[in-house]
Amino acid sequence: MNDLQEIDFAAPASAERLDRTITALRANGFTAELLDDAAAARARIGELIPAGSGVFTGASETLRLAGIAGDIETGDRYRAIRPQVLTMDRATESDEIRRLVAVPDVFVAGTAAVTETGSVVIASATGSQLPAAAGGAARTIWVVGAQKVVPDLSTALRRVEEHALPLESARARDAYGRPSAVNRLLILNAEPQPGRNTVLLLREAIGY
Repeated sequence: MNDLQEIDFAAPASAERLDRTITALRANGFTAELLDDAAAARARIGELIPAGSGVFTGASETLRLAGIAGDIETGDRYRAIRPQVLTMDRATESDEIRRLVAVPDVFVAGTAAVTETGSVVIASATGSQLPAAAGGAARTIWVVGAQKVVPDLSTALRRVEEHALPLESARARDAYGRPSAVNRLLILNAEPQPGRNTVLLLREAIGY
């Protein structure tokens, strides 16, 4: 059996690999924290985002399963952008929608992969969340399950195509009646602005 067949993209990374990833992320300018589980990430996000902030949440199974999406998108602690744009008319308010999602105060999302060399990989079908992720948001927070840690970028791209895409396509068929696609990829190799990008890496697997 060759190496390509041996990778289990659903298995959480070892403690050693998680520590190595945190060290690499910090060396690349990211704020990186290693947390026990989704509950810890949920509590930490409540501490990191000031009340009243305009927060855009990326479509993410990790955020949904952790309860983070619900915390942000319901109630009145934040100005939640996703629920707002879902009520807007895309035919007549497309420019306003584009501006709202591109430059929020805070963008919170999951990732497709994080490498042990300290890069963050985001895959998207539409690209709507990528402007905020790339630099439009004043601050970004990534919540990452332990199974998303991979050795390097080439393995990260394999994980996107072989693991994350089939699962997301199944979800999209149920939700929208059509499969997903990797039409856009964003790779963050470093963060030049200290404090802008925070990675909350979990010791447990969550999402896909």
